[in-house]
Amino acid sequence: MKQYSLFAVLSVSMIVFVMAFAKKETEQPDKHLEIVLRNIGHQVLLHSKDSTSRVLPVKTVNEKTFRISFENSFGFTPDTLMNLVHQQLAKTDRLGDYTVSVNECSQNQTIFAYEVNRARGDLKPCRGRKQKTGCYVIEISFPAKKSFNYGWLLLAFIPVAFAGLYFARRRNRISAPQELIEEKVDESLSSKVEPVPVIADCKKLGNFVFFESKGVLSLNGETIELSVKEAKALSILASNQNEVVGRDLLMKEIWEDDGIFVITRNVDVLISKLRKRLSADPSVKIANVHGKGYKMIA
Repeated sequence: MKQYSLFAVLSVSMIVFVMAFAKKETEQPDKHLEIVLRNIGHQVLLHSKDSTSRVLPVKTVNEKTFRISFENSFGFTPDTLMNLVHQQLAKTDRLGDYTVSVNECSQNQTIFAYEVNRARGDLKPCRGRKQKTGCYVIEISFPAKKSFNYGWLLLAFIPVAFAGLYFARRRNRISAPQELIEEKVDESLSSKVEPVPVIADCKKLGNFVFFESKGVLSLNGETIELSVKEAKALSILASNQNEVVGRDLLMKEIWEDDGIFVITRNVDVLISKLRKRLSADPSVKIANVHGKGYKMIA
């Protein structure tokens, strides 16, 4: 059960981990980048001697391209534009590789473009050629970020989790029968050998152990419960082993002291019952002594 709980906790943790990173990758560009892009537009207008017209809201063309639009027409010098863009992007984490293009508003034709690429080298044509005043939009594109697909990590974890569950269950199936066998063996041993009560007033009669106060006989782990009269009779006979115990003594000790009058026939019936109780051990006998009583031989 603990193993299943551990796998469940790991699975939930992995899903939360993947979802957190997936959410981070799909978030829209932060406000800081938007402000930097607007500031690029602002600096372009200032360098074209325009301090009053507005920079329109920055538009997201796609996940990697952003468009800066202007309220009024303006002119620019390519070198100045490249320096402005570089200075402003230095304030973000996008300074690496990027592409800048300036397009006409009406025909959407590119009149100026350049690329910054650290691997292949920068491409910056038309430098030093001032562009006339016109309606322009500036588009800045960044390369798509290479990010680890944590979804694949989750997919890889799923078969590992199932494999772990399979082997855990298999081990449980293998160990369960062995535990069951051991349990049955323990039960069998405990059922065959019952603990003998530890009582001080016990007497050894052949292979029997007689517990007087409890009125119990024990032989090889098995117990035989005696009636009150059987226990009294056996106690008297066991206390006088190999000696004759008269019928009168037995009648007095077992019945008459309690105010009950009986005949010798009652004694004979009681002794007969005791012999059956002791029949499991042939070495223990209650012999008749004609005309006198009984003798226990053990």
